[in-house]
Amino acid sequence: MPDALEKILIEELTTPVDESAVAFADALARAFPRPPLGVLFYGSVLRAADPDGILDFYIVTESSKDFTGSMVARTGNLLLPPNVRYAEFKDGHRTLRAKIAVLSREQFEDRTSLGALDTTLWARFCQPVRLVWVRDEHAADMLLDLLARCVTTASCWAALLGAPHMTALEYWRTLFAHTYASELRVEKKGRGNSLLAGQEARFSSMLTLGWARAHLGYSAVGEMLEPTVSPTLRKRAARRWALVGTSGKPRNVARLVKAAFTFENGASYLAWKIKRHTGLDLALSEFERRHPLLTLPALLLRMKRLRKAA
Repeated sequence: MPDALEKILIEELTTPVDESAVAFADALARAFPRPPLGVLFYGSVLRAADPDGILDFYIVTESSKDFTGSMVARTGNLLLPPNVRYAEFKDGHRTLRAKIAVLSREQFEDRTSLGALDTTLWARFCQPVRLVWVRDEHAADMLLDLLARCVTTASCWAALLGAPHMTALEYWRTLFAHTYASELRVEKKGRGNSLLAGQEARFSSMLTLGWARAHLGYSAVGEMLEPTVSPTLRKRAARRWALVGTSGKPRNVARLVKAAFTFENGASYLAWKIKRHTGLDLALSEFERRHPLLTLPALLLRMKRLRKAA
């Protein structure tokens, strides 16, 4: 029987989304030689529908043996997951666009424990997510457990990084301030607050349910919560988070370097972003789409000329 946290997650995971997004996920999953466990849909377009936005998909494979792409790409995904690529999907007269990250179940599990240095996964998947494609019932159970793990880890870090007495939302704001600070992010300071907007009741419930799942006791007086965290444990957590923070940005830089060699269809993604934000159409040739690093100087020169002509 699912516990209280899993029941909330099941309801979220099974909430219907745009049928075109489901069809997109289905096409992505079926392109794998061996079906993945599932496709998770999360991010800004899930939070606020944007027909011209970029969908965010995470594809979780059963094993690293299921990774696709070149030897360089598969090796990159083993050493520094996840690999990311860009894809487009035609559904009638609509064109959907997505960033797709791929990693294995084992990698997901390793990077969502309380001892993990990488905050990327649990900080994202403690937020609302939809399961838009799943292989079977067993795979659904495995993904549910991984997502409950994300909420539990996030809740525990919120307790460890927050003050001894805070409201549930104050614990979440403190947590997201720390996770955003540990990564290379372009968002303005306080961006984490927007993640709670309209979801206050959801996050408030998730905090204490995550504590319960971790067997972390707490007391409550009105809206004020006091998790059972000793001063010694709080100091140890602060030292551990210092390591998380100092390793986060270098890890992000390493992923950016890796992406230069493994980000499939990166040129198409860049051209779309430039057109959306500036109106400039780079009109990529097929050769430019396939060899973005080789043709980058020419692309930059073309963009410069287009800006002057605009």
